[in-house]
Amino acid sequence: MGIVDLILNLAGLLLWLNWRSIRFDPMAKRTPATLMGTLRPAAPKKLRRWHLLVFLAALLFLRAIIYRWVAPFWVGILDGGVVAPSFRSDWFPGMVTFSFLSFGLTLGVFYVVLLFLSLWPGTEPIQSLVKIPLGRVDAWPRWAKILLPLFATAAVWWLTSWLLGWLGINLKHISMAQRFEESILIGLGSYLVWKFPAGAILALYLLNSYIYFGGHPFWKYVNATAQKLLAPLKQIPLRVGKVDFAPLLAIGLVFLAAELAARGIHWLYNRVPF
Repeated sequence: MGIVDLILNLAGLLLWLNWRSIRFDPMAKRTPATLMGTLRPAAPKKLRRWHLLVFLAALLFLRAIIYRWVAPFWVGILDGGVVAPSFRSDWFPGMVTFSFLSFGLTLGVFYVVLLFLSLWPGTEPIQSLVKIPLGRVDAWPRWAKILLPLFATAAVWWLTSWLLGWLGINLKHISMAQRFEESILIGLGSYLVWKFPAGAILALYLLNSYIYFGGHPFWKYVNATAQKLLAPLKQIPLRVGKVDFAPLLAIGLVFLAAELAARGIHWLYNRVPF
């Protein structure tokens, strides 16, 4: 069921991205007034933006019904890093909550990745794939975009924890101060997602260094972004002959730092007297 849940979350993500990008579709714009009298619609009325949100909500609600009847003994886990609330599929309100929160987690991870990519503006048209979903956030100062995952994730978990407590899913009775500390730690954990886009870009850059894949804009974007990520290592002699070890060292440092940060966050969480 975990694979099915992931696939449905990705399907919901595609609906969300279509909702975000449909306004940029030139074919979706209205016909100029000078042509209204001579042109008639040759196709059914176009899909409106709000229809996509309705489809998304219907998908998430129907998913809860499917989980309830197809897998009555399944337990859904919402991986929040230091916390992982579980939801029994035999309890329908909890399964509906899990369905929406599971998609929300996928959406949050996606936007955290986009924020990382927006910190390193690259070549077009690839960069537009980052700008369109982010909207106005893409134009924010770099320091604001760096802080956004912390505060946004902490605020979302703060509200979610009250919902879970009201539903009886999170049975721990914690004080306001403890709830605040828990939210901050979960917000800090959101930065651990950045290791995946960073590692992927560096790995693709390393691959493209030895295998020529052509002049596609995607590879130009990868090369330009990887060079920015490798800038702190330029002063270290890591090239031996024709072999450049900088990408490998950078990948190792990124995942080592993420692992140490994750352990530090778990250590801090265990120190909080819940």
